[in-house]
Amino acid sequence: MTKDFWKAGHPPTLFAAFFYFDIAFMVWVMLGPLGVQIASELVLTPAQKGLMVATPVLSGALLRIVMGLLVDHLKPKNAGLIGQVIVIAALTAAWLFGIHSYQQILLLGAALGFAGAAFAVALPLASRWYPPQYQGTALGIAGAGNSGTVLAALFAPTLAVMFGWNNVFGLALIPLGLAFIVYVALAKDAPECPPAKSLGEYMAVLKDRDAWWFMFFYSVTFGGFVGLASSLTIYFNDQYGLDPVTAGYFTAACVFAGSLVRPIGGTIADRIGGIRTLMSMYSAAAVCLFLVSLGLSTRYTALAVFVGAMLSLGMGNGAVFQLVPQRFRKEIGVMTGLVGMAGGVGGFYLASSLGYSKQVTGSYQMGFTIFAALAVLALVGLTSVKTRWRTTWGAANVAGARI
Repeated sequence: MTKDFWKAGHPPTLFAAFFYFDIAFMVWVMLGPLGVQIASELVLTPAQKGLMVATPVLSGALLRIVMGLLVDHLKPKNAGLIGQVIVIAALTAAWLFGIHSYQQILLLGAALGFAGAAFAVALPLASRWYPPQYQGTALGIAGAGNSGTVLAALFAPTLAVMFGWNNVFGLALIPLGLAFIVYVALAKDAPECPPAKSLGEYMAVLKDRDAWWFMFFYSVTFGGFVGLASSLTIYFNDQYGLDPVTAGYFTAACVFAGSLVRPIGGTIADRIGGIRTLMSMYSAAAVCLFLVSLGLSTRYTALAVFVGAMLSLGMGNGAVFQLVPQRFRKEIGVMTGLVGMAGGVGGFYLASSLGYSKQVTGSYQMGFTIFAALAVLALVGLTSVKTRWRTTWGAANVAGARI
């Protein structure tokens, strides 16, 4: 990153977007790292465990549309404030009154979806400050907030052992409150925010086939990332008999790899083009997910392959959002919501299908194999559109950046 990059936008807003996104993602996926302890106390089946960790992901996916609308009507900063207040209220209630049933944990999971919807706020908040040639880098930095999933996997199981898993909800209010203060103090809406549109105008973007391609591509990259982040603690516990804390550490290593490289993926896409970057990432992710589906013999071999999968998916996340602002700059608010929603739906599918696969077949193989096939399908789809993209909206004299 050059001095020109830091001068081109508004660094305090970029940091606020990252920090808000980071803490929001931490609480969004926290049911996954706590899943072993919660499932033990509530006596959940494999399918119920899968749905428990997948519910916040689906809720967050659907709420990204709502937050995308709020971003363009109320501007990003106000939309983010609303989302944060709702999440703080939900965790406060869960902490004070407790969670005593499967239905109640699903209800909390649905409320935590507002944390996952932070995606539809943080990215437009950062994106609107930066010119086309820096979109991959700026959105890679803001999007690196998905590293909050590392914090959840690293600390939630240990804190649950020390204080009880229900009290972890109360402890999460501390970083949430700090993030709220930083956001209020530093975040600033860009002066060139597009005027608000009607709901019909927002939905009109769905008539553009490129919107559907981006939604599908992100459902694989981000869906794979968040689906694994939500499920791996339970997977390592079931598959290799690791205790919750150790399984959390293994998950944290995988998630750290995927979140660390998101900005790198965006930066590489700025330099060599998002299409070329994505094609490499889909190929690598498909191979890793297929290898995992074979049921690797040792925990360390599985860890290494999962790290490879997360590296590929994380870089793919950055590459997708190097491309989206080039194609839909005027509709970046609604497109962030739509593409983010698709990513969440992909994560819901992966997390829930792993639990279902385990319950029905006694193995996770089917769930991983199908998702590996989706990565191959995304590679085929990208191959089919790359020529058209590079000769129309992605032409150098039109986009102002490599695609």
